[in-house]
Amino acid sequence: MCGIVGFLGTSSGEKAALMKLAQNMSTCLAHRGPDDSGVWVDERVGLGLGHRRLSILDLSPMGHQPMASHCGRYIITFNGEIYNYLDIRNEIEASGATHWRGHSDTEVILSAVSRWGIKSTLERMTGMFALAVWDHADQTLHIARDRLGEKPVYYGWLNGSFVFASELKALRQHPHWKGEIDRNALTLFLRHGYVPAPYSIYTGVRKLLPGTFLSVLPDGSSKESQYWSAREIAERGVREPFEGSDTQAQEVLERLLSGAIGRQMVADVPLGAFLSGGIDSSTVVALMQAQSTRPVQTFTIGFREPGHNEADHAKAVARHLGTDHTELYVTAAEAMDVIPRLPDLYDEPFSDPSQIPTFLVAQLARRKVTVSLSGDGGDELFGGYNRHFIGRGLWNRVGWVPRSARGLLAGAITAVSPAQWDRFLTAPMALAPSQLRYPNPGEKLHKLALVLGARDADEVYHGLTSHWKHPASVVLSGGQSGPAPGNGHTGAALADFTQRMMFLDLVGYLPDDILAKVDRAAMSVSLETRVPMLDHQVVEFAWRLPLSLKIRDGQGKWLLRQVLYKFVPCELIDRPKTGFGVPIGDWLRGPLRSWAEPLLDEARLRREGFFDASQIRTKWNEHLSGRRDWQQSIWNVLMFQAWLEKEGKGHHASPDRSSLNHPTPATSL
Repeated sequence: MCGIVGFLGTSSGEKAALMKLAQNMSTCLAHRGPDDSGVWVDERVGLGLGHRRLSILDLSPMGHQPMASHCGRYIITFNGEIYNYLDIRNEIEASGATHWRGHSDTEVILSAVSRWGIKSTLERMTGMFALAVWDHADQTLHIARDRLGEKPVYYGWLNGSFVFASELKALRQHPHWKGEIDRNALTLFLRHGYVPAPYSIYTGVRKLLPGTFLSVLPDGSSKESQYWSAREIAERGVREPFEGSDTQAQEVLERLLSGAIGRQMVADVPLGAFLSGGIDSSTVVALMQAQSTRPVQTFTIGFREPGHNEADHAKAVARHLGTDHTELYVTAAEAMDVIPRLPDLYDEPFSDPSQIPTFLVAQLARRKVTVSLSGDGGDELFGGYNRHFIGRGLWNRVGWVPRSARGLLAGAITAVSPAQWDRFLTAPMALAPSQLRYPNPGEKLHKLALVLGARDADEVYHGLTSHWKHPASVVLSGGQSGPAPGNGHTGAALADFTQRMMFLDLVGYLPDDILAKVDRAAMSVSLETRVPMLDHQVVEFAWRLPLSLKIRDGQGKWLLRQVLYKFVPCELIDRPKTGFGVPIGDWLRGPLRSWAEPLLDEARLRREGFFDASQIRTKWNEHLSGRRDWQQSIWNVLMFQAWLEKEGKGHHASPDRSSLNHPTPATSL
């Protein structure tokens, strides 16, 4: 795991100046690669490549980057891991004698590109990566990103110079940097809680889409190409479904997951896994332990707040599997101490509150290991989010009712705050069967209201995944108010509502929220994370599975559960789904209020000129009073305001330490 930077067409006249620029850009990413650094330049074309190395495979100097191919034609700077690099190396050796300097996957990539070209090499690779390859002969720069978007790469043109980097902070070092905020991207951020690809928060800077590579040609033009398409995989999977029995499907899934996990357990440094005690992480750890001759190191963060702690569940799973388990209970004060660091960690506005515990568990794991596997991806592939089955079921039941009648019922539900619903339903929920005891029932009812008010099934998904329902009315001069426009992956021809939701989660929410959250949190402490559920063979098989193998008897991830039950008894696993989060809503009414108030000051909002201050103040006052729970909406604005302040365009504010040890009782995120 590393950090990469580069530029092309930057005029300076001096090789030393280009090297200094590349060095300055890569130094910003030292957290992504503390073990080594390197730069390479060609002053004739204004090219510079930089690299920061976190040594995982081939710890020797033979893995130093930027690295040149044996033939001298190609130079690479590479971030990530290629899990099948030995297979590719064997294929290369079978085609003719090759001299190897070391045993790094980077050297194998270069050799493969020399033989087969960039696209064919990318198609052969199984892994997570962002890379740049300079082709001396063709005077062409290629940048590429892995299939599912595990590793980031930003790019753009600054006054005629092409630039790219793993994180935005490196691009800010370029002398042509302007940093103009894109208000359309800000509008999308308010809706989603993240800036969806291909956009970034800055005008003229974009995120490279997963499964694509971009070629910058000698004349300065560029061409973006796909080497893997999630849309094509989904459509083909539905068109050519798996036709075996339940048992056969379970055997195939276990084999594919075990293979992916086995490949991802290869490292020359200590390795472990995050363990929440949920289905996804427990499955990954179970299959790791089945292949390990010693206890796998597992890590969990615990909280004392009710409804936000899964540490006991993780401990029970770890005990059953026999892992070497480490847990750390974090106080509210320790969690809130992370908040001032968030703008720098995430580098552009990002407002998933689970960013806080994600950073804390990464920090915990880094004390003992350099690589950690995670269970991310299971929800998107196997139907794990409540909306995948509850949203579908509700729409099937109420979609036929005239919208006017549904709207009246929706208004009645939202007239009562989620917190009030929680109080009203405490006793009935205690008497309900276990499968119907959902945490935070008030939040679920408000989501039901969204379903009731929708025009069609697609609007149901859009509503369930939107933080601000009409963000274009909040962002001054913000024009993008609907869903993120097509990005080369969207628009899959899937007739089934649930499959469309799962697909949109896979190409949107997963890379832009979940994977971005994990990458930035882990890399901030120089920890490599690996996500075996997103091995592309697993993804392709998952899309061939009929929905009945994913969602059954009102429960998601049915087939994944069957694999897990071979290793962990169901009584340790089966419980209502909870998020990995913290009680942001209550903290904002209590210990975080003194930090939030200056950021949401009405005069400040008007002076900065990004938001309609009156709408934000109305929601803030309603949230403080307890009449409504607007934590998602308010946290979005606060994360932008804190980021803006870090950019030097706001005023300094920090949490009030005097009340951090006395948070109010927790409620739902």
